[in-house]
Amino acid sequence: MIDFRYHLVSIVAIFLALAVGIVMGTTLLSNPAIESALHQADDLRKSNSEYRDQLAALQAREAGNDGFVTAEIPALVRAQLTGESVLLVAAPGSSGTLREQSVQALTEAGATISGQVTIAEKYLDPTQANFIDQLTTQLKPAGLTLPGTDPYKNAATVLAAALVTADDTQVGTENTTTVGVLDGFEKAGLLSVDGTPAKRATLALVLAPDTPFAGEKAQAQAGALVSLAGGLDDGSQGSSLAGILAATQPGGLIAALRDTGEVAAKVSTVDTLDMPAGRVVVVYSLREQLDGRAGQYGIGPDASEFQPASSAATPSPTTSGS
Repeated sequence: MIDFRYHLVSIVAIFLALAVGIVMGTTLLSNPAIESALHQADDLRKSNSEYRDQLAALQAREAGNDGFVTAEIPALVRAQLTGESVLLVAAPGSSGTLREQSVQALTEAGATISGQVTIAEKYLDPTQANFIDQLTTQLKPAGLTLPGTDPYKNAATVLAAALVTADDTQVGTENTTTVGVLDGFEKAGLLSVDGTPAKRATLALVLAPDTPFAGEKAQAQAGALVSLAGGLDDGSQGSSLAGILAATQPGGLIAALRDTGEVAAKVSTVDTLDMPAGRVVVVYSLREQLDGRAGQYGIGPDASEFQPASSAATPSPTTSGS
């Protein structure tokens, strides 16, 4: 009986102490702590409102800038590529809308589009490397020397011979030694063609995927396209790789090309293709390629500047830049 009363009194004492503590704590916190929390919440609301206003102002500013540049693109690119022919190469996952906008800018610069080659996922699959090597050897023209043992570099060399030329007198004509090359790669499910890309162009524009490659195959997939861009540059008067900022992130095609010193020294990149100003820079980068120079342009990692330093120079509208 004594033990029971003792425990009962102890339990009552514990709850009484808790009740007293809660009351005292509430009393102590009611003024300074609660008021401080209310002030902090009010400050956060004001900051969020200011940030929303700043974001809205930046978005309006960007929209105004993009609208102005879009309206001025014809004047900004006029005569930059007069007399040149450009081949488009679309990587899997590249934007169709950005491709159309790029074509418009190139056309306004005076260039003609020979056609488009769309690379298939199968071409980028590392498990298809041996098959691509065998097909390349089978379709290779007799007088063409391959660069080595890399299947993708060899394939790029053979495709470049069929798609582009560095000789102004051969622009718009088919290479008689590469008959069957494009058809062979297309029947193998490695690419598809639109227009007349076999009528060789002087320049090539490769369009990067909008999202980086991921997984264990990422490096090989990006490497296959980097080799293609390099091969097209070797066989023409110049090539550029264009995409959006995401392509400069790990696994992105632009990042992969910029990391390769040899190819980056000759192929230009632009990472602002989704901006009207970026499409102007694409034109300038191809113009620069005709002058024998290359650069990495945009706002992403390893971009040296936004646009070529010599972009203000206006070429003759009556002569080729080669």
